[in-house]
Amino acid sequence: MPAAIEDYGLIGDTTTIALVSRHGSIDWLCLPRIDSDACLAKLLGDDDHGSWTLQPAAPVRTIHRRYRGDTLILETEITCDGGRARVIDFMPPGSAEHDIIRIVEGLEGEVPMHADLKVRFGYGAHVPWIKTDGRCATLTSGPSALFYNSPVPLAPDLETARLEASFVVRPGDRLPFVLGFYDSHASAPQHVVDADAELARTEKYWREWAGRCRYAGPFRDAVVRSLVTLKALTYQPTGGIVAAPTCSLPEELGGVRNWDYRYCWMRDATLTLDALMRGGYLDEATAWRDWLMRAVAGAPAQLQIMYGIAGEHRLTEVELPWLPGYEDSRPVRIGNAAYDQFQLDVYGEVLNTLYDAHANGVPDLPDVWDPILAIVDFVEQAWQRKDEGIWEVRGGGKRHFTHSKLMAWVAVDRAVRMIEELGAHAQPRLEKRLFRWRALREEIRQSVLQRAWSDRVGAFTQSYGSDELDASVLLIPHMGLLPADDPRMVSTVAAIEKGLTWDGLVLRYATETGVDGLPGHEATFLICSFWLADNYAMVGRLDDAEALLARLVSLSSDLGLLAEEYHPELHRQLGNFPQAFSHIGLINTAYLIEAKRAGKTVALPAAAQLH
Repeated sequence: MPAAIEDYGLIGDTTTIALVSRHGSIDWLCLPRIDSDACLAKLLGDDDHGSWTLQPAAPVRTIHRRYRGDTLILETEITCDGGRARVIDFMPPGSAEHDIIRIVEGLEGEVPMHADLKVRFGYGAHVPWIKTDGRCATLTSGPSALFYNSPVPLAPDLETARLEASFVVRPGDRLPFVLGFYDSHASAPQHVVDADAELARTEKYWREWAGRCRYAGPFRDAVVRSLVTLKALTYQPTGGIVAAPTCSLPEELGGVRNWDYRYCWMRDATLTLDALMRGGYLDEATAWRDWLMRAVAGAPAQLQIMYGIAGEHRLTEVELPWLPGYEDSRPVRIGNAAYDQFQLDVYGEVLNTLYDAHANGVPDLPDVWDPILAIVDFVEQAWQRKDEGIWEVRGGGKRHFTHSKLMAWVAVDRAVRMIEELGAHAQPRLEKRLFRWRALREEIRQSVLQRAWSDRVGAFTQSYGSDELDASVLLIPHMGLLPADDPRMVSTVAAIEKGLTWDGLVLRYATETGVDGLPGHEATFLICSFWLADNYAMVGRLDDAEALLARLVSLSSDLGLLAEEYHPELHRQLGNFPQAFSHIGLINTAYLIEAKRAGKTVALPAAAQLH
């Protein structure tokens, strides 16, 4: 069976990734893109669905692993009865074949090792045709093929369609294994990969990239690891950043809340941009902004909540019945049907990102006013519609979600600000709208303040007329609708602390109410706890904010990685992994606390100022 979610390490080349377990098994690999079919899918099944192991063939005493400095080079040191060895796993950025390189080093004594490659294309469904030649092999299925170069003779088992090798490493031995992708209609690459040269190049790439980080506070290691993870989740050719590199890792073990997160969400847009800008990564922030504007090009009424990594619109959801699911969590889904939902908040996310990018020095796009006008004109006639909300509820029915109305207000507010601050009101077509949009902005604001507030609960609630709590309302100060020290926000925070936390961590909403129309319960949602820490910091509760941030950092894996959720009783990470949203929250919260402790004025995602 697969390892615990938090026991996986991430390696990648900024076009795809692989997940490596503590025990040396690569159990998830999609090639050639991060959203391609998996050719190693044990993560959602078992050995029959594809894995690549490099393990000692002797009893293991201890395993220690780490990333080599601020890189994406994973080092696993294994002590056995007879000696000690190290496995170095990495993917060189820019490799045309998306090489996965695994170097086995002998450190002490003699360590018998065993390599076992079992490829199954199509998410574990398709057995490849294998051709071997001593230490080399090709594995082909349909349009896809892999080449495998081994430093030791291969022992193919054609009956089980696997490639095995047994060998012994001693001090000074360095044995590189290489797996790469090519299109099956082409010839297999003939060049020999220089593993040591690629290792040096990969280390240089990541050290130089991480060295640009501007954060120097007490959580620097966690911030840098989060930024490196965010970079790994980027599809370099387009600048798109996926929510996670996995699909169908469960929000509840054995449950049905299993979704494909290998897409780019509008809800993440502004917070992602801020994390990159605060980290000092203007190029990546610009690429993300540009991806966003290409993806949303077209009629505003057709704006989606998520897109593919190149801006694809159709993300058809299907179930894979041959996969049993992670720890029997069924169904296994690829694609995501939520792409077809109507979510009002996406319009605010787009305009907030545009405004934020400009405010932080990202060069403006030409003809930027055409999409802005089209979006706000649409919001003007659509903001009173019900929608499915930020959490993409399925089966619970459309509502007037508070967060959706908040973001409708953001869409109008940012357009007004850009006209006022950029002097664009000199254009007649903008001047005509400015007066009307100012009135619309205030109309939406009053709607939120009056209809989203519950006197019974003493808080802003999930939707108009509801008494249900929802963590997304913690974003009201971020977006500038109210300051964090407004009595209504202070009361809302207190209500969430009392009624929407589990062991001090924040839930998205109360799943037992059935609001999402799904059976079962989910664990605490990590980004929501970061939002709570932000609210603490905004009102001067800096010790509380830092204590909560430290708690959240402590929940990271030994490699500093965070999933989507955390289960306080099971002490397990749950959901897709690693999760961009969680790492974005960590980065932004750390920067906010550090700036507040330094007495600086902080520009929030919405450009609301903290003093």
